[in-house]
Amino acid sequence: MSNRYIARAFSTMQKFLKENVVRDKTLAKETTMRVGGPAAIFAIADSLEHLKIVIDTAKDWGLPLFVIGKGSNLLVSDSGFPGVVLRLGQDFMQRKIDKNKIQAGAAVSLPSLVQEAARHSLAGLSFAVGIPGSLGGALATNAGAHESCIGDIVKNVIIYTRSCELKVLTGDDLRFEYRKGNFEDSDIVVEATLNLKPGDSNEIKREMEEFFAERKESQPLQFPSAGCVFKNPKVGVSAGKLIAESGCKGMRMGNAEVSAKHANFIVNCGHATASDIYNLLRAVQKRVFELHGVILEPEIRFLGEFDDVLLPAPDRL
Repeated sequence: MSNRYIARAFSTMQKFLKENVVRDKTLAKETTMRVGGPAAIFAIADSLEHLKIVIDTAKDWGLPLFVIGKGSNLLVSDSGFPGVVLRLGQDFMQRKIDKNKIQAGAAVSLPSLVQEAARHSLAGLSFAVGIPGSLGGALATNAGAHESCIGDIVKNVIIYTRSCELKVLTGDDLRFEYRKGNFEDSDIVVEATLNLKPGDSNEIKREMEEFFAERKESQPLQFPSAGCVFKNPKVGVSAGKLIAESGCKGMRMGNAEVSAKHANFIVNCGHATASDIYNLLRAVQKRVFELHGVILEPEIRFLGEFDDVLLPAPDRL
């Protein structure tokens, strides 16, 4: 990508976004894996007006655009991303409770939303306790746990298209699948309304504590990770079980390791690189395929360039 185009795009955005746009921002601190190189431009859009400016400017100068939430389901390459990385800001952090419904912006963190529901004695969101990330990211991946997922409780979703139009998706428009929302890759989720139920505050609190204790017991929360790295295959056996049965627990590449606590977690043991993690993903995938004939599909997303490809090759952003 031409540095001249990047410089001109940055100059245009800076006129309107001021300090909310920077050049060459390292993304390691913006992801839960704590790895990744720089974004050519990193922008925070505090309003729909700013969102339009970022989208239009990226389009005008032919720059790729990627929307990041809390970076909890993302692996950024060591070389970074030669385009615009966008995060939703202030106006997309609002939330409102109306009886049994929570209306919230896509930038609201999922853990805070779980706590908000509990404070208002609203049941149905406890399954998400401890799941990191933003509401927007949770909707895009249909995040779930304990046999429940965010798609089960969605009333409507508002998206902002790359042609800068707002659209409200309801009913049949919303067809959530396992770890997938039915949004176009170019759509940006900006808001959603969740349907919850009146509940007993003590029971909700008990359920949250139980779910979080289970998560703490079974997952390596003391290390940076991106959560489960592979989707569960359609063979009736979890990805974690297949990985464990393939003898991959404790396998390492550099400072990346397959967790001994949960085989579907790859953890950063300290100063791991994106290449360490990616190469370990490939090694795990290869061994599981050789021993079980199952190709594990990545659950995490990949941003930037990686030397080799997984099987099947993931979408590159």
